[in-house]
Amino acid sequence: MTARTVRGTATATLAAALLIGVTACSNPTGGAAGADSAVVGIATEPESLSPLLGYGKDGNSKIFDGLLTHDAQMKLKPALAEALPEVSADGRAYTYTLRQGVKFSDGAPFSAKDVVFTYRTILDAKTNNASKTELDAVEGVEARGDHQVVFTLKYPYAPFAERTVLPIAPEHIAGRQDVNSGDFTTRPVGTGPYLLTAWSKGEKLSFRANPGHWGGEPAVKKFTMAVIKDDDVRATRLRSGELDAAILPPNLAKGFEKDPARTTYAAKTFDYRNVTLPTHHKVTGDTAVRQALDLAVDRQAMVGTLLEGAGKPAYGPVPTDSPWFTPGTERAHDLDRAKKILDDAGWQPGQDGIRAKDGVRAAFPLWYTSGDKIRQDHALAFASDAKKAGVEVTTEAGTWEVIEPRMKTDAVLAGGGSPADPDFDQYLLLTSSLGGDGFNNMARYDNPAVDQALAEARRSADPAVRKAAYDTVQRELVKNPGYVFLTHIDHLYVVNDKWDGLTTQIEPHDHGLGSGPWWNVESWKPKQK
Repeated sequence: MTARTVRGTATATLAAALLIGVTACSNPTGGAAGADSAVVGIATEPESLSPLLGYGKDGNSKIFDGLLTHDAQMKLKPALAEALPEVSADGRAYTYTLRQGVKFSDGAPFSAKDVVFTYRTILDAKTNNASKTELDAVEGVEARGDHQVVFTLKYPYAPFAERTVLPIAPEHIAGRQDVNSGDFTTRPVGTGPYLLTAWSKGEKLSFRANPGHWGGEPAVKKFTMAVIKDDDVRATRLRSGELDAAILPPNLAKGFEKDPARTTYAAKTFDYRNVTLPTHHKVTGDTAVRQALDLAVDRQAMVGTLLEGAGKPAYGPVPTDSPWFTPGTERAHDLDRAKKILDDAGWQPGQDGIRAKDGVRAAFPLWYTSGDKIRQDHALAFASDAKKAGVEVTTEAGTWEVIEPRMKTDAVLAGGGSPADPDFDQYLLLTSSLGGDGFNNMARYDNPAVDQALAEARRSADPAVRKAAYDTVQRELVKNPGYVFLTHIDHLYVVNDKWDGLTTQIEPHDHGLGSGPWWNVESWKPKQK
């Protein structure tokens, strides 16, 4: 999990409250709500609803719009901008002409000053936005009248246009509050297709259609995201009719295959599961142990058994079917070679089969988030494979509040992945300067060759230079894997057949809020009977 990952905080008590709240609007024979309403079950919720603090930065925030957005094929298209940006010959100036007549949901007009305010505030050192390094290339942003904005870059950052899906906040509201703690963080006002009507933390987020949205009022008038952390509970409530849709792990989604009233949507993703190998631990900080664990894991078995085939083996942050993947960096399951690496490095098996070196036992804890069956299954499978090589891994479940203080020395079953551009995920995951910076570089990975390659890739506009740099990163991860990547996971969503217009996109790690079949809920239409 990286800085862009949202965290759920639901408990049994809150789950009970959710049952009461959702049941109140449920219709056992026709789904959770009427044809103009939808209730969907998600696993996590944001910590803030302010784009100034990172909410919705990858698009599809519902409450807000960005200058640009993505279509179903993840191609950029205009949103608050009336067209794609004009880019200068040197790649350092991006000019956006803004859509006119757009209003925030409180009726105030949207203009260039709101764009300038949003980006300058995010980049302000006082703003607690953990993802502000994603805008490192920005040197300045200026308004030219009310309807044009120019971004000046320090260097020709090739994927910059992708960064402008970031939601725009209203200066007349957010600019008059403390950016980190003001009411705007939980009571946002935007230009998006929906308005937030209520947020019961740990329970649900409720929205209603914005009648004044520049793209037209959505047909789905009420939209509720029910926060249900436990996978089994989410499946049960979908089956009982309390939910219209839910994200489910493969084994639970399979139970709906023969349901004639529901459809399962499989979204291809860049979402991976990996095990962090903390540098500041006597066992996981040893390169030989890292290499051995990387070979000891049976990724193909995990895909077949844990994911029911809904995914693929992961050898790094880039999926094997991506044009950014480096052929030759695949690692076959090779237990014998893993054992030899440990033998040669002086890690010798004890009487119980667990290795030791210089009085240090080859053992460490591996944490995963409570209620997340996919992470639990991956953690147990990893521990089983590691033990066959003579490394003892003790799995522990906990909330992120429990796990986060332990990340410096304890391994974590984590995740990440962004389809928009390799820089978006790899820089935060691997750059040594971000080691220990919240959920960035959780393993505190420190590899000068990787640092140099990541810097070259983000500062070049030449596709060949960028590809060579990311090839270097992937090859270095073979030599010194600060993380053991396990699988890339397809996201499965089970949805009642009540609407037309449902599709999925290629999805990032963070999903459920802006992803899933409801990425374009504003375009759904009730099915004609």
